[in-house]
Amino acid sequence: MYALTVRDHLMIAHSFKGDIFGPAQNLHGATYVVDMTFMRPDLDDDDLIVDIGLASTVLKELLAPLNFQNLDELPEFKGRNTTTEFMARTLFERMREAIAAGRLGPTGKGLSDLRVTLGESHIAWASYEGPLHG
Repeated sequence: MYALTVRDHLMIAHSFKGDIFGPAQNLHGATYVVDMTFMRPDLDDDDLIVDIGLASTVLKELLAPLNFQNLDELPEFKGRNTTTEFMARTLFERMREAIAAGRLGPTGKGLSDLRVTLGESHIAWASYEGPLHG
């Protein structure tokens, strides 16, 4: 399996509900390093996995509506703990939709899998990975 990763970052504020979160129940900020890894079993006719420029542009566009936002105030996350794990899945779903819509151009059509990793610090990160079809 071939894999190519592009990276960006996301700055948000949020709080969590539940005693398990201790002091993180209070409003706090996070700067996530976002790694989006595109996978396919074979290279395309140009020996590419995906167009890096398009992948970087689409990732930036997907992050823009969330950047510098308090996630607690966004209706789409009402009642959810926007944990690193939850946000990795959210970004996976948004990129999967972008790929299905053809936003990664011809190279995007051959992608089989996607992994999204959010680094919340230098010692902790979470990922969500899955197939793009089926």
